Amino acid sequence: MDKERKLIIAGNWKMNKTVNESIDLANGLVRELKDIKEVDIAICPPFTALSEVSKSIIDSNIRLGAQNMSQNNYGAHTGEIAAGMLKELSTRYVILGHSERREYQRESNELIAAKSKTAHEAGLKPIVCVGEQLDERETGKTEEIVSSQVRGSLEGLTEEQMLGTVIAYEPVWAIGTGKTATSEQAQEVHAFIRKLLSEIFNTETANAVRIQYGGSVKPDNARELMSQKDVDGALVGGASLDLRSFSELIKNSI
Repeated sequence: MDKERKLIIAGNWKMNKTVNESIDLANGLVRELKDIKEVDIAICPPFTALSEVSKSIIDSNIRLGAQNMSQNNYGAHTGEIAAGMLKELSTRYVILGHSERREYQRESNELIAAKSKTAHEAGLKPIVCVGEQLDERETGKTEEIVSSQVRGSLEGLTEEQMLGTVIAYEPVWAIGTGKTATSEQAQEVHAFIRKLLSEIFNTETANAVRIQYGGSVKPDNARELMSQKDVDGALVGGASLDLRSFSELIKNSI
């Protein structure tokens, strides 16, 4: 599949997998995906497994991602993880502003923007998540909500930093529900986000930034979603927890 931008598919394992289970899955993915060059692949295990998974994938085509991080570099922040700690483990990506953290941990756009800047300063590439709730879509507020999240969560980033940022559009109503936005719905919002980026930065930057889709992506719908002009990959939840499912999803996206 010819794309203007190289696809990026990241597996968000969320609060799943023990260290040993994580090692097994990572080793399996290294074997299954060793010949894939058309897609940038990342896996984001729980913090407890990052160190061991890093060792498993160190010489492979799979990159390591974390599921969150603090906006602070050090200090009295019990339970938090600093960017430098992630960087030491050869972490390349970090998911920021996931809908679950926005909803349950009440993370604001301002906080996510601060985390994004901290990530870039440490040499990490943030995957910044945005997306509307079901009631917001049903009341015609999708663009309003997404615009507010994109503008707020990227506040203060330079053009250069934006080029090293991935955006993940995740309609909250499609995460873990089995519902998936149609390829047309996904394309519509992705195109809207790219238009926003051209207004915030410039057209050249907007055209270079990769925008993932997230929300019940599976092997059987991956190809249609990835074929859309402005869909540049996927942030995958449940399907990334199974070796066969995640491997097939990636292969089907090419």
